[in-house]
Amino acid sequence: MRMRRQAGEGLVGCVIWAVIIGFGAIVLIKMVPVKVASAELEDFIIEQGKFAGRRTTAAAVSKAIFEKSQQLILPVTKKDIKVTIAGGRIVMKCSYMVPVDLILFTYEWEFDHNVNLPVFIV
Repeated sequence: MRMRRQAGEGLVGCVIWAVIIGFGAIVLIKMVPVKVASAELEDFIIEQGKFAGRRTTAAAVSKAIFEKSQQLILPVTKKDIKVTIAGGRIVMKCSYMVPVDLILFTYEWEFDHNVNLPVFIV
């Protein structure tokens, strides 16, 4: 008789853990691609700064960053990108917010890429 009562005691814990693991899986599936795309955009911004030369204009760099963000399907507008080339330095800023739908709520994930590099004249 005692064994019958113990048979179902672990069911609630199992269900709770299954829900936690399921929610964790959903979070990973939704957020990892956004983080990868954001990291790729940041790498691209750094690359643009490294290869910016004397003939490169701020508008051309800004356009390249915008086009790359569109390829990566990130919600970046032209207003979110600020590029300044002055005093032998290139300063690039790209700030945007990605809404990530996590079923129960929408998480607004903010990204802020700031790159400040010297311009090398080749």
